[in-house]
Amino acid sequence: MLSQESLQLIDREIAKYPADQKQSAVMAALRIAQVEKGWLPRELIDFVAGYLEMPAIAAFEVASFYNMYDLEPVGRHKITVCTNLPCALSGGVHAADYVQEKLGIGFNETTPDGKFTLKEGECMGACGDAPVLLVNNHKMCSWMTREKIDQLLAELGSK
Repeated sequence: MLSQESLQLIDREIAKYPADQKQSAVMAALRIAQVEKGWLPRELIDFVAGYLEMPAIAAFEVASFYNMYDLEPVGRHKITVCTNLPCALSGGVHAADYVQEKLGIGFNETTPDGKFTLKEGECMGACGDAPVLLVNNHKMCSWMTREKIDQLLAELGSK
């Protein structure tokens, strides 16, 4: 279900915990699986749970709780805009509106070409950097003006 490389990465995460606590690596294992497959279908979550010797429902509870895990297919570039109150007061809502306008989609939608999915995010711990966007759960973009959003979308659109 996962490549040997991904399994080795998961094994490295498992090694950080006592032998009888493999399930402690569930968040990292789900992230590794999602990076390889692009999203987490239920069968993949079940596979990760089996690999970690934990109940499938427990792994699903983790995957469905945190917004960094995608339980449905997403575009090549998932853009999450923080709209929590501190970011909202510092331009997060305007940034979100602008991204929606530029992409022609709303939150939880994907562009017809499959390049972009837009998500609304909770606090990213960078309130002083607002407005903040997170790209593919890994790249945080701060102080996102319209010009910076245009530049980001152009850069991502060419990939």
